[in-house]
Amino acid sequence: MGIWEAVAVFAAGIGAGAINTVVGSGTLITFPVLLATGLPPITANVSNNLGLVPGSVSGAIGYRRELDGQRARIFRFGAVALVGGFIGAVLLLTLPSEAFNAIVPALIAVALVLVILQPRLSRALRRRRERDGGEHPEHGGPLLLLGLLLASVYGGYFGAAQGVIYLSLMGLLLSDDLQRLNAVKNVLGALVNGVAAAVFLFIAHFDWTAVLLIAVGSAIGGQLGAKVGRRLPPAVLRGAVVVVGTVAVVRLLLG
Repeated sequence: MGIWEAVAVFAAGIGAGAINTVVGSGTLITFPVLLATGLPPITANVSNNLGLVPGSVSGAIGYRRELDGQRARIFRFGAVALVGGFIGAVLLLTLPSEAFNAIVPALIAVALVLVILQPRLSRALRRRRERDGGEHPEHGGPLLLLGLLLASVYGGYFGAAQGVIYLSLMGLLLSDDLQRLNAVKNVLGALVNGVAAAVFLFIAHFDWTAVLLIAVGSAIGGQLGAKVGRRLPPAVLRGAVVVVGTVAVVRLLLG
């Protein structure tokens, strides 16, 4: 990896750490950059997952005030996230690489649609809560647990816009402030990335240089996202994600 490629990967790590903390689609920044350095798709995905673990932890720490009073919720949802993340990581390593190459463009495209639709989803969720008078099960019920499990399987396998899915599910089925739900989202992302990383460390191929650059960058970005990200126009973040994600889809389809 050349010096300018390393700079690009490090900068992508900072951006991904910040975006993951605020929105939850940072993989759409780092994954295309890793592909551009010449890494094979699965190696790029594994390296990206390993590198984003410190960023997920950093973002969760940055939102620690919003986690007050949510211990029971975190334990319940966290157990589901760990199981789902493990299943997703195993699927990534057991399915043939051709399956990953075929599936990922579609996954990125779906993730981009979710990022674009996020404002409308958020407004719809708020209207639903107002219409229902905020009456939801304390922990969302079995439907939310199933949704979080499937989202975590997706996160262990690839993970782009995983945070958007978490927020949509919790916003729909829980009655709580969005910032508090975002704090839970960051914890779940850290758990899924962490358990997938534990699997990848022992049986997957990855690029240590890419992992270290993204790890340091995403840890910095996680703190920036927690402190500054809320002040940035959401449209700017979504626009950057959509542009980079579109480039990734085109590169994968043409490559």
